[in-house]
Amino acid sequence: MRELIDDLKNIELAIFDLDGVIYRGDTLIPHSDEIVKELKERSIKVVFNSNNSTVTRQIYVERLKKFGIECEISDFYTSASITSTEITKIKKNAKIFVIGERGLRSELKAQGHNVIEEVSNYNDINFVIVGLDRDFKYQNLATAQKCILEGNAQFYATNADSTLPVVRGLKPGAGVMVNALKTCTGKEPVRIFGKPEPFGINLILNDTQIPAEKACIFGDRLNTDILAGNRAGIKTIAVLTGVTTMEIINDLKMRSIKSENIDRNLIPDIIIKNLNEMFKK
Repeated sequence: MRELIDDLKNIELAIFDLDGVIYRGDTLIPHSDEIVKELKERSIKVVFNSNNSTVTRQIYVERLKKFGIECEISDFYTSASITSTEITKIKKNAKIFVIGERGLRSELKAQGHNVIEEVSNYNDINFVIVGLDRDFKYQNLATAQKCILEGNAQFYATNADSTLPVVRGLKPGAGVMVNALKTCTGKEPVRIFGKPEPFGINLILNDTQIPAEKACIFGDRLNTDILAGNRAGIKTIAVLTGVTTMEIINDLKMRSIKSENIDRNLIPDIIIKNLNEMFKK
């Protein structure tokens, strides 16, 4: 069995981002299925952490199984599931108005919350929660605005990604919807639960009962995966199979030397070209 590189030899928990690390669009990144299996054979706990709030965790299970990766719902932590867990800690059985899609709605309902589609009394709504909504409607924005300004609803968001990676380039991300509500209410979200906030990683550490010093995250985005991992105090590995390049990282390192305004939490502990490089040659 291959040896892990020295920086990872004591790892007991591996957190993987999905798109750009395990697959790209509908295509498996070569060997990622074999590597996940190999880590599990070493008794390393493997989980997946995605900012995508639009699909259910069951859909992710089915997607990865098509790629030959054995997994179950509890292995996935999406911004929707993390948001639902954290909101439930604040209030159980809440009345919630959602700007978002199926994944967010189903996670909230699964936690016992009442997702209100037609609001008759703005004072009834406890929370407005915003995620990516590819059918974003002006009327829903107006309703959310009134729930916050005329009612007592608190404003939360799944994530604030400005872009969404797709097979060919980028599309607008959840941050566009979040910023729309910020603009028309003059209010910031009370919390944003997805990466780069560390809520999801802290939840994973709590669920697995694995200490931060024995955990790591593999991600392709510095401003989400790597920043979240560093904020949570776990080892961060940038994988160059997604959006980040070596040139971007080197430029960031140079700028961080010259300026104190650069957040050094954006800089990964380890950089690998692909997942195979987590093993010694």
